Amino acid sequence: MAMTTKKPLLDVLTHKTPERRAVWMMRQAGRYLPEYKQTRAKAGSFLELCYQPKLAEEVTLQPLRRFDFDAAILFADILLIPDALGQKVSFKEGEGPVLEPVRDGKTLSALSGDNVTDYLSPIFETVSRLSQSLPSHVALIGFCGAPWTVATYMIEGGTSRDRHTARVAAWAAAGSDEHWFNRLMDLLVESSISYLKAQIAAGAEVLQIFETWASDLPPVLFERFCTMPVAKIIAGVRETYPGIPIIGFPRGAGALIADFSAQTGISGVGVDSGMSLREARRLTGDKMVLQGNLDPLCLLTGGKILESEVRAISAECDPSRHIFNLGHGIVPATPIEHVEKMLSVLRNADAERA
Repeated sequence: MAMTTKKPLLDVLTHKTPERRAVWMMRQAGRYLPEYKQTRAKAGSFLELCYQPKLAEEVTLQPLRRFDFDAAILFADILLIPDALGQKVSFKEGEGPVLEPVRDGKTLSALSGDNVTDYLSPIFETVSRLSQSLPSHVALIGFCGAPWTVATYMIEGGTSRDRHTARVAAWAAAGSDEHWFNRLMDLLVESSISYLKAQIAAGAEVLQIFETWASDLPPVLFERFCTMPVAKIIAGVRETYPGIPIIGFPRGAGALIADFSAQTGISGVGVDSGMSLREARRLTGDKMVLQGNLDPLCLLTGGKILESEVRAISAECDPSRHIFNLGHGIVPATPIEHVEKMLSVLRNADAERA
């Protein structure tokens, strides 16, 4: 297929008919690419890679040299905001993020949102560089983590791989001393607004808000700690940039995806692999743009199951209201040829349906 000169991702999110189905992958720049591993080694650490604009630009561009995606997502991390607030953040190889826990008003008082945009200026330089270097049909996605998800890492400390431990720590904070926890959530909301607005000013064309741990919240708490904080961020960003398309990804929200979609003001909603796109459509309505939701393990496995699942998604969703993506980030062990196969099958299936 000849490369389009329009931007399918922008078209679908602004209710225009795209020339083709928009496609990108969460974590499309990452460890499944050998060139990424080489660049990360050059940077010295994951965090240093995020803060070096030339290298961050490079790893963002790497998957686009291999695959005909319709979007690039800024290479950064949802925990850069805690780092900018003054919480000590590091990433241990094979273990993930490690943070000095914030578990009371005293430790929270040591943090400040006054310097967030200055501290994160290298990220905005990366965005600016990418806005000049991306192919003409590729939209640039900026992002942040949702307050509940970021708060769980800040409170638990990120040292445990056990979600039960992190969930208990966050619930205890939310329930035992509402005053300081609410101040933390407010700090994250305001910092996220400033961070996202600066990304847009630097050249981001679409935003995504990652609520990775939406599944931790029962219905009685979901609206308060998930939906409303995200709604505040979106309203705050759109005070300055009213037309910016924003995708929300409430992973594991289940049926609560309906209220999340209706109340936050999102332009599109990411659907994880645990929910069918048909059910997501029923819950969110005919006009909502759905994003997803190929299981990353299906992409890892490849073969006939990959082809059948990709064809099923193509048949299920009209390209005018759907962005093809995974149900979560790509698994690092995924063979590159499986990504190539996924794209080939999808484009062929869409062509057959046209």
